[in-house]
Amino acid sequence: MMVCMTELWPAPFSATPITHTVSVPGSKSLTNRAYVLSALAQGPSTIVGALRSRDTDLMEAALASMGVGFVTEGDEISVTPGSLHGAEVDCGLAGTVMRFLPAVAAFAAGEVRFDGDERARQRPIATILDALRDLGVQIQGGSLPFSVHGASRARGGTVEIDASGSSQFVSGLLLAAARFDEGVTITHTGGTLPSMPHIEMTLAMLADAGVAVESTGHTWRVAPQPIRGRTWVVEPDLSNATPFIAAAAVTGGCVAVKNWPAATTQPGDAIRTIVERMGCETVLEADAAGGHTLRVTGASRGTLGGIRLDMSDLGELTPTVAALAAVAKTPSELTGIAHLRGHETDRLKALTDEINRLGGDCEELADGLRIRPARLHGGQWHSYDDHRMATAGAIIGLVTEGVEVENIATTAKTLPGFESMWADMVEA
Repeated sequence: MMVCMTELWPAPFSATPITHTVSVPGSKSLTNRAYVLSALAQGPSTIVGALRSRDTDLMEAALASMGVGFVTEGDEISVTPGSLHGAEVDCGLAGTVMRFLPAVAAFAAGEVRFDGDERARQRPIATILDALRDLGVQIQGGSLPFSVHGASRARGGTVEIDASGSSQFVSGLLLAAARFDEGVTITHTGGTLPSMPHIEMTLAMLADAGVAVESTGHTWRVAPQPIRGRTWVVEPDLSNATPFIAAAAVTGGCVAVKNWPAATTQPGDAIRTIVERMGCETVLEADAAGGHTLRVTGASRGTLGGIRLDMSDLGELTPTVAALAAVAKTPSELTGIAHLRGHETDRLKALTDEINRLGGDCEELADGLRIRPARLHGGQWHSYDDHRMATAGAIIGLVTEGVEVENIATTAKTLPGFESMWADMVEA
C-alpha cells in the first residue's frame, strides 16, 4: 500500500475529559445528490446549507463544465440546468463524482472525459460503465480515465448489476434514470448490497424531486418522467460529526452536536446506538429554535467497552468505530465491510496496519476487523490520503500521547478546517 509522506500533525492529547459543543457543516452525500438532481431537473433549484469541501467542489465544477449554471449567495446556491455539452471532469478521489456523473454525461452533446487522483484509478467503476453500455450509452474505457460519448439522450431499459462493491452503482443509475427514453429497471444480482441507507437516501431525494420509483426487493423501476426543481435544505454531515462524538467516548467527556436531525436517512445517525452499546449515554434534546442537539456523555476514561457489530450498512463509520475499539477494554469484531477495500484506500488493511503500528492488536478478517485490547503508544499514523483514516488517528491521539497523523489536510475532502475544529475542542 502506497504511503504519501507529507507533513506530520501532532494529534492533540487530552489528559482530562473533553467538554465541547460543535456544529458540523452539511452532508456530502446529500449535497452531491442535490447537485445531480438539480442539474437534471426541468427547472431551477436552490440548495441551502450545501457542504463546501473538495468532494462537493469537484461535483459542482464538473457539472459547471458540462453547462450547468451555479450562483452562490451566502448559504444558498442557485442551480440552473442547461444544455449539457462535452467537458473534462476531474473526479479527484470522490466516489460520488466518478459514479454519479457518467449517467449524467449520457445526456450531454459531446464527449465527457473523466479522470482523477492516482488512487481513484484503482477504485471500482466498471460495474456502472458496463450498465450504462447496456442502457445504450457509448463509453470508451473500463476504469479511470474513461470517456462518455453523450448524445443528448439515451435509450434506457433493463439492466442487471452486481453492486456488492458499492451502493453508489445503484444510486448513480437511479439519480438519472427518469431522463432515459425508456426509463430504467435495475436489478442487483450480487449476494450482498452494502450501505443500503445510502440507496434509501437516494430514493427519498428522488421522491422529493417528484420521481416515482417502484422497489421490489433488490429491483428498482423508474419510468421516464420529469425531475422537478426545488429547494434542497442540507442536513449537517453526521458521519463528520462522529469523530467529535468519539472524543467524548474515549475521554469520558461530554460533547454536544448542534442541529442533529430528529429523523434522517444518513447512516451516521447510527453512531448514537453504537456508542451507547459501548457504554456511553446519549440524549437528543429539543432546542428553543425548533431543532435538536445531540449530547453524548462518555463512560469513565478507560472503561469504554468493545462491540460486535455488522457494519454492512455503516461502512463509512468503520474508521471511527475501529478507533474506539482500539482503546476499548474488551474485544471488538466489526464485520460486513469487505467492500471497504475499494474505498479511498483499502481501509481494512490500513486500519490494521496503523492500529498495530501504535502497539494495538488488530486482525484483518475476510469481511472485517477483530480488535483486542492492547496498550497503545505514540508514533506515526498514516492517512493514505483518506479523510476518515486521518480522523481515526486524531481520535486515538486524544488518549495516546505522541501520535502524529500524516497528511491531516486530507480531511478537506469532506470537512475543511477539521484540524482547527479539533484543536478548538481540545483547548476549550
